[in-house]
Amino acid sequence: MLQAMRNKMHGWPAVVLLGVATFAMTFFGIEGYIMSRADTYVAKVGKHEISQQDFQDRMNQLRQQLSSEQGDSFDPDAFEKPAMKLKVLDGMIDQQLLLKANQDWGVRVPDQAVRDYIAAIPAFQISGQFDPNTYRTLLAEQRKTPEMFQDDVRASLATQALPNAIDASTIVTDAEIDHYLNLRMQRRDISYAVLPKPQAADASVTDAQIAAYYKEHLADYMNPEQVSLQYIEVNGADLKPDAAPSDADLMKRYEGEKQRFVQPEQREVSHILVNVPANATPEQQKAALAKADKIAAEATPGNFAKLATQDSDDLGSKRQGGDLGWLQKGVTNAAFDTAMFALKKGEISKPVLTPDGYDILWLRDIRNGEAKSFAEVRDQLLAEATAGDKDRKYNEVAGKLSDNTYQNPSSLEPAAQALGLPIKTTVLFSRKGGEGIAANPKVIKAAFGNDVLAQGNNSNLIELGNDDAVVIRVAKHVVAAARPLAEVHDEIGKTILEQRIEAAAKQQADGLLARLRKGDALAAVAASANASVKSVAGMLRVQPDVPAELRDEAFLLPHPADGKPQYAAVDMHDGGYALLAVSKVQGADLSKVTPEQRDMLRQQMIQAYGAVATQELIESLRGSTEIKIAKDRM
Repeated sequence: MLQAMRNKMHGWPAVVLLGVATFAMTFFGIEGYIMSRADTYVAKVGKHEISQQDFQDRMNQLRQQLSSEQGDSFDPDAFEKPAMKLKVLDGMIDQQLLLKANQDWGVRVPDQAVRDYIAAIPAFQISGQFDPNTYRTLLAEQRKTPEMFQDDVRASLATQALPNAIDASTIVTDAEIDHYLNLRMQRRDISYAVLPKPQAADASVTDAQIAAYYKEHLADYMNPEQVSLQYIEVNGADLKPDAAPSDADLMKRYEGEKQRFVQPEQREVSHILVNVPANATPEQQKAALAKADKIAAEATPGNFAKLATQDSDDLGSKRQGGDLGWLQKGVTNAAFDTAMFALKKGEISKPVLTPDGYDILWLRDIRNGEAKSFAEVRDQLLAEATAGDKDRKYNEVAGKLSDNTYQNPSSLEPAAQALGLPIKTTVLFSRKGGEGIAANPKVIKAAFGNDVLAQGNNSNLIELGNDDAVVIRVAKHVVAAARPLAEVHDEIGKTILEQRIEAAAKQQADGLLARLRKGDALAAVAASANASVKSVAGMLRVQPDVPAELRDEAFLLPHPADGKPQYAAVDMHDGGYALLAVSKVQGADLSKVTPEQRDMLRQQMIQAYGAVATQELIESLRGSTEIKIAKDRM
């Protein structure tokens, strides 16, 4: 066909068509003819795209974190709700806005801050000290290199750089602290009288009134829907372990993983940093190099610590005389690493250009790499192998249970016989849960779900915890039904009387309050209702000997004016009321606030004000940045 077209394309039609095609490719770009681009971002912040993979990774991280923190009360379905997804995405957008602001304003995270953060992580420590072997092993288990983890830490610290700077620049004055304390520790003189509950105007309740109330409030007198379950549980603690591995097996493991037990070569080093500003001018770079050259020329092992304390721009190490401790390859940046491992013990380097500026290094000592023998790590290998065998055993049995109950969805018997596990049964329980596995939110949700309850199928494998899972099915289902009127007759009669008494109590309290506001004395008004008056001077917001309802209302009332108390009728939430009078308001007794308490409060206020200022900054950045969200890709 192409040859036929070619044969016919002669003369002015060919010229016109060629011209149109040329114009199209020039105007739109030839890429449009050879490739197409489909947007895959979940959000676009300026020019930065938040990919679906990044979004899903963040969702999975938060899901695992909350599952670990909340245990059995964790609800995985919460992460499927659009509001939760949008909340997580908003957090990622805020982080990207802060990172972009860092870049625009020249805010950087120093390498030393990254090192300090990593060294302080307990999981990487042994006896309170950072352990390089543990560090590498744990990262390897997560399929991460030290460089990848350092990048993650740097990004995390970068999102806190501006908030931390805002906190550091926030000033809370003594006057602001006093103002807060005067509100928080304000004292009020009160008097109150708890009124006896009056009798109901009509103390008789007829059957007709009870029946009418029952019909109107039928939803309050229902027996809830209930189920009882059959289930098979796989618990790793109950599984019989396989035979312990032999020394030959452990030796084979040792030979295959010997690198894990090698202590890498390390350098004990101190440094002096001369900072080079971000986007520095040539003059600034020359000035920094000149300063670094001068320090390097003066530095000796004897005065290095003193020079570091005086001249280093690394705030994290200058107080320690520039001491960075023992370092190994991969912990610092490439330029620092190269210079550190090129030095001989006791040597001081010339200025080395690193991402933070110019570094002057002093190599104080060298620790050669050493390998631990099989005898030294045998117990560790045995523990790991035993734990691994136990995990494999559990995964094997749990997997077979899941497969068997899926293949036989209408019964647990085949799985029980194949695996030699018993079928257990729960008592009836409602959607509020019960005892044993019926208290687990995941089990409750599955038990009342459509697949198990309505369709009559076995559930999927439900993880109850580490190495503990069940498969359930409904053994008995009791639908929700109204309790018979005869069963709730007396209960309803009592409720109607209580409502009448509560209405009478409110009417009485409102009448007595009106008398107080007209000028009658509290003692006389209370006595007319057979109530006694109690007085509390200097009551605080937290006063255990005063009912909470009265405390809350007392601090809501206006200040007394012209020597006249402020009054209120207070619902005590037990069907009764109280009369309340506030006669005096005083500020806090600041002499009782210790300096330590003031310092703690100042830090709390700085964090609170800083959080508000950070949020205002983020809102400002949002307003000046084009943000696109693709909800259909979340």
